[in-house]
Amino acid sequence: MLSTDPIELLPRIRIVLVATTHPGNIGSTARAMKTMGLSQLVLVAPAIFPAPEATALCAGADDVLAAAVVVADLNAALVGCVRVYGCTPRPRSVPMPELSPRAAAPEVLEHARHGTVAIVFGTESSGLSNDQVQRCHAAVNIGSNPVYDSLNLAQAVQVLCYELRCAAVERMAPAATLVDAEPAATADELEGLFAHLDQTLFEIDFLKGRGSATLMRRLRRLLLRAVPTRREVMLVRGILADAQRCARLSGVAEAARTAAASSRPAT
Repeated sequence: MLSTDPIELLPRIRIVLVATTHPGNIGSTARAMKTMGLSQLVLVAPAIFPAPEATALCAGADDVLAAAVVVADLNAALVGCVRVYGCTPRPRSVPMPELSPRAAAPEVLEHARHGTVAIVFGTESSGLSNDQVQRCHAAVNIGSNPVYDSLNLAQAVQVLCYELRCAAVERMAPAATLVDAEPAATADELEGLFAHLDQTLFEIDFLKGRGSATLMRRLRRLLLRAVPTRREVMLVRGILADAQRCARLSGVAEAARTAAASSRPAT
């Protein structure tokens, strides 16, 4: 049953730290989360964890730190998430929605009514990579002094958590356009769709020998903006499967494979 109390939605928000180099930032993140009512912490390939420094800086948020899940890659961190936000100032070649923390907070809470929502933070030195940003539905940009925009990782987490709690306490009305009677597709279900689409484009010879990377980035942005439900993802994959079957029956798929093989440089 979907929750209608915004405060009860905060534990559904997953904070994901990617390749954190300083264990103290992990402890400080746990402290920032617990202070604002969040509890899901996922660590992607941290350099050092567990560590005494993390425990010392969590300042009583030992339960959040002890429950932190360590995974090998971002894909594993996003399993089951219905929406993904990346905290990043990095410009991208493919446009995506960019929100301030205050604008993002009510949207995050509304999506949390339907399942887990992830907010992803990159490594301290370079933030999120372009590939990691591509996994996100939208970017969250913390405005800062352009002359000195050095914001500590745990401070960035605190800003987002604070805005989320403020939005929950103020009981902001859900945006009607985001409400859907059916559950939204999870991040891993969408990745399955993207892989299926990429393979189908190859088999129907849509690419005509060209690479698919640029096209898939644009299609990814298109489909992420649509926020498809699980049923819609299944429908599209059914269409793709039928297109693959027709391509095999007509010989187009085999011709595409042969052309691709002949274009590879000899070894």
